Amino acid sequence: MRAEREELVIAERVLVRLAEQDRAAAEAAAAVAPAPARVAGRAVLLVPHRSETPDEAALPGDYRKILAIVRAADGPVQAKAVGEELGLEVSARGKLEPLRAKLTKLADRGWLHKRPGGRFTARP
Repeated sequence: MRAEREELVIAERVLVRLAEQDRAAAEAAAAVAPAPARVAGRAVLLVPHRSETPDEAALPGDYRKILAIVRAADGPVQAKAVGEELGLEVSARGKLEPLRAKLTKLADRGWLHKRPGGRFTARP
């Protein structure tokens, strides 16, 4: 009976260690994955990193539109061309900066490729 009790104590220790390892692994995965954020009390949608099986539905609507415009282009596009397609005022450079930031965010997260000269292409 003592031997069985000792085995149970050892088994319990092993289970506790495994649970701690699982918890630590889950916390590490949560730290890497993008999480929803709140700014001024409003929910802000973050652009997720592109995975091996990209799901464009995870992107906010305006980012999906931008991605579709870049994909439909014959070659690398500048923010100005994307802005024209979206119907934005493109005469002033400052008006395009928010769009340029979105294009850069898509490139940073793996959805687009940023080429020299500020041009963007879609990733295959």
